[in-house]
Amino acid sequence: MGNEESTVVDDSTRPSVLEARNMEAVAKYIQQHDVKRIVVMVGAGISTSAGIPDFRSPDTGLYANLAFLDLEEPEDVFDISFFRENPKPFYALAKELYPGRYRPTVAHSFIKLLYDKGLLLKHFTQNIDCLERQAGLSGDKIVEAHGSFATQRCIECKTPYPDEEMQKKVHHGEVPHCLVPQCNGLVKPDIVFFGEALPESFFRSRDLPEQADLCIVMGTSLSVQPFASLPSFCREGVPRVLINMQRVGGLGSRPDDVLLLGDCDVGVRKFAKAMGWEEELEALWEQTNPDPKAREAENAPLQSRDERLRDEVDRLTEDIERTLGLTDAYQQRVRERLGEPSKQGQSNGVDSGAGEESTGLDHVFPHLARKFR
Repeated sequence: MGNEESTVVDDSTRPSVLEARNMEAVAKYIQQHDVKRIVVMVGAGISTSAGIPDFRSPDTGLYANLAFLDLEEPEDVFDISFFRENPKPFYALAKELYPGRYRPTVAHSFIKLLYDKGLLLKHFTQNIDCLERQAGLSGDKIVEAHGSFATQRCIECKTPYPDEEMQKKVHHGEVPHCLVPQCNGLVKPDIVFFGEALPESFFRSRDLPEQADLCIVMGTSLSVQPFASLPSFCREGVPRVLINMQRVGGLGSRPDDVLLLGDCDVGVRKFAKAMGWEEELEALWEQTNPDPKAREAENAPLQSRDERLRDEVDRLTEDIERTLGLTDAYQQRVRERLGEPSKQGQSNGVDSGAGEESTGLDHVFPHLARKFR
């Protein structure tokens, strides 16, 4: 689809609160109605431009390369039963995907800008990448529906594990164990594995969309419950803005729905322009840039970005193999096995944000499931 953006307007349905179904009308509504309770709901699409490689894309193949971990199914690396038996494959991958490697996107900084202006009631995310936190958003404003790397605890006695110790263990490719001597259970980040329930914080916050005076949905297919139901909880007459590659979840069916179909970063920039926040948004995003030279790389041609992504996946795969100490003979056996058709896991009904049938790891790493196109 590229980075083209279009505004979808249904002329047959007249808005009841907005003057028109476009961003200029949304901006006027915010300014004239003293809007201060905005609820944001996001999925994988707001993180793709950060450069995080996906599992399924044929252009990257990180998902297929998990076969080198000698798992019956790649999903096993995020299965709680398998983790109890062998946590090493998960921590080999976690070392490469741990927060700090990737920079927040403009969309993440836009959410932080809403917070800075006192307009954000709550931010619901399906992603576990912690990029909202890296952008400066306060943790008490975030509901991580599938958990995240932000905290961790023992899977047996549930004792929290120190952040600094966790970072050291992950950095060195070591498996952390509970610090309670009589326990010594395995420690796992508080991300939702197969076989685990969603965090209580999600269910405690599900009524907040009913209190919103504006809803913003970005980068998600809204195809999986219970997250998919959140926009429907917004009251009739409350504008809902969708910034996404395609129309999803019935958004656009209400008179005051506004759809911006296209890249999330492009969409939030249009939102900021309508509000007169352009310079503030760019300045806020620049604060997340640890390397001034990175801006040049981000503005490089699309093909160059794809090449860099392939290089990144190659590097991740090599690092995982090295961490696990795979032998040449073992790798050859796996390569021979890869020549046979691989089994596909049954649909887990989880949301990758791409608007396609979801399978496998989407509920854990929705931003890695597949690219938005």
